[in-house]
Amino acid sequence: MLDSLTFLLEKLFLLAHIKVSSVWSPPGGEQGDKPRTKSFDRDDAPPQAPGCHQRFQRGDLLDRDDAPPQVPGCHQRFQRGDLLEVPRTLFTHFGIYLGDNRVAHLIPDILPLLTTDSQQIQEMVTNTRLVLGVLSKRASIRVDSVEDFAYGSVILRNEMDVAVRRSPLDNEEVAVRAEKLVGSVSYSLMWNNCEHFVTYCRYGTALSLQTDKFCEWLKSLIRDQRNVLLTAFLGILSMVCMGISSSTALPTLLVPFTLWMAS
Repeated sequence: MLDSLTFLLEKLFLLAHIKVSSVWSPPGGEQGDKPRTKSFDRDDAPPQAPGCHQRFQRGDLLDRDDAPPQVPGCHQRFQRGDLLEVPRTLFTHFGIYLGDNRVAHLIPDILPLLTTDSQQIQEMVTNTRLVLGVLSKRASIRVDSVEDFAYGSVILRNEMDVAVRRSPLDNEEVAVRAEKLVGSVSYSLMWNNCEHFVTYCRYGTALSLQTDKFCEWLKSLIRDQRNVLLTAFLGILSMVCMGISSSTALPTLLVPFTLWMAS
């Protein structure tokens, strides 16, 4: 009984609180000289735009350059010639901002190899077109909207300026370089990807930090002498299962030997 009474009193108190706060208006509101405003508690704040929350704590000292990452839908604007990064699951995609909500970026695409219809090519690149572009080593440097470029992901602005030990070119020159390269190009996952395109435009030299990291990982893998034993074991296992022949014996000898000499 006592619990029921307590529950009823709490509901009445909540109802009274909502009613009072909804009709309350600041002085002067009845004369019409000021619009009526609604007060919000800490937990009743209006919803923020998706992705626009600043990741800072109370008391942080912020510099001018300590702005949160750019996100599609935020009111902050990019400058023409900015280098934009979009983190993906396995890699980072790059583009150059051209102004007027347009981004130039290099993306693998098989379609320019099959047709010259610019309207058809300009449609959104599907996963099938992208994979076939990688396999055929064809790509296009195209101009898309910021939203299509980001595809819902967070956009980082000029983050590479810190990692690359080169001074960026003038923003207008960066944008002009990107605009001149728009069209069909050859593609290489290691030596001519979207990162090579943006670094050439912004710093004057084509390079890829992602490729460099992959090469360093590959070198560490080759230098690990445990892989010599692993490949030798797999070679012997293949000969046991498939029989001794040139197709099994030759790799069993050459692969461990090559890794041993390179380690």
